[in-house]
Amino acid sequence: MRRYWCEWAWTGGDDAPVEADVLIELGANGRIAAVTPGSAPAADAERLPGLTMAGLANAHSHAFHRALRGRTHGDGGSFWTWRERMYEVADRLTPDSYHRLARAVYAEMALAGITCVGEFHYLHHDRAGVPYADPNAMSAALVAAAADAGIRITLLDTCYLSGGLSAEGGHTPLDGTQLRFGDGDADAWAARVDAFRPQGDHARLGAAVHSVRAVPAAQIPGVAAWAEAREAPLHVHLSEQRAENTACAAAYGRTPAALLADAGALGTRTSLVHATHLTDADVSAVRAARATVCLCLTTERDLADGIARTGDLVAGDAADGTGPAALSLGTDQHAQIDMFEEMRGAELHERLRTGRRGVLTPSALRTAATLHGHASLGWISETTAEAGALTPGARADLVTLRLDSIRLAGLDPARASDAVVFAATAADVRHVMADGRWIVRDGAHLTVPDTARELDAAITELYAPAARNR
Repeated sequence: MRRYWCEWAWTGGDDAPVEADVLIELGANGRIAAVTPGSAPAADAERLPGLTMAGLANAHSHAFHRALRGRTHGDGGSFWTWRERMYEVADRLTPDSYHRLARAVYAEMALAGITCVGEFHYLHHDRAGVPYADPNAMSAALVAAAADAGIRITLLDTCYLSGGLSAEGGHTPLDGTQLRFGDGDADAWAARVDAFRPQGDHARLGAAVHSVRAVPAAQIPGVAAWAEAREAPLHVHLSEQRAENTACAAAYGRTPAALLADAGALGTRTSLVHATHLTDADVSAVRAARATVCLCLTTERDLADGIARTGDLVAGDAADGTGPAALSLGTDQHAQIDMFEEMRGAELHERLRTGRRGVLTPSALRTAATLHGHASLGWISETTAEAGALTPGARADLVTLRLDSIRLAGLDPARASDAVVFAATAADVRHVMADGRWIVRDGAHLTVPDTARELDAAITELYAPAARNR
């Protein structure tokens, strides 16, 4: 049994305080055996100065978007012009180059305290839309990359069948780079996914409907049924842009949320990514389904998506009897990889929207980034909190933050949770353990020690003439 004495620890659910002098004992299985606050430092325990909390879950990632950081932000335009730049990068990736890029991206996540990622994966085939010899070669590359970086992954294999919805309300065919995304129909998508066997106990499979733009209504039930039969998570981009709502109304006479509900794709294992432009009826439907809403605040700001009705979605029981939706967080296009920024962004956006402070407490924001994130990725069942808390039986995911940085200097220990959520950044992460194994020590990744160099090499490769012209 290994023992760690934490100067401070933020241990459990919404009501758990930051406690002092916490002894955490680990079993040989990489699980937490005991958590004892108020313990004197033991001679055989490693001391962890600072504040230790559970590992963070990044519930929404597109790993290859990391190659766009710093290359699109000053050019104006819109979500749709940004998407064209994204397609240019997607067009250049191979299984080998995607593995190199994702390995470095996941290492960057580990350095930021992320121990589990939900990879919303739709880049399946070669440039002509032809399956590789292994139809799941891209999926395997991502699973291997996560293993290399030491983090867990839920591969959210994404069904993507249509090029979009026209202004007249019809689905357009896949074209250009989009050919890499498509499987033909939901049955062919399901057959490909069923053939994939992720290597390693760090990986699980989930499903995703890219959006109501990319999957015709008649195909959505097939994806939802696949997820339901396997008790797997189901993720969907929803109402990120007003144009999506307008096109969906023209095509189907309903909002995207209503379309999902009618297709049987709105339930407790559903995560709705962005959910930015919801009607009152949509909000009630999401709450009634007890679905999860995954906000990606830095992306939503960067792409000028808008501000979600977060407080309306996650408030307590409503007059109509509906309970709150859950809240998870993601870094999406990776304009930044900093879950502390995503945490406080959820509350700060709500302050801008409502003119009120304190709608989301620090504990609620921490829970969104830990317990709810892991639940949305299928690592927490109704009976077992497998990850996302420092509690006996949970996976030993420890993130230790230094409290002596310029950002956290002078904090009040009694309000340490406020300081962490509203002042800390990824740069304050000192040590990270996932499943009982240290993957970051003293701010350095143990298996990808020069993460910045690997990121630079992988991204530079994608912009080289050979990659553009292959």
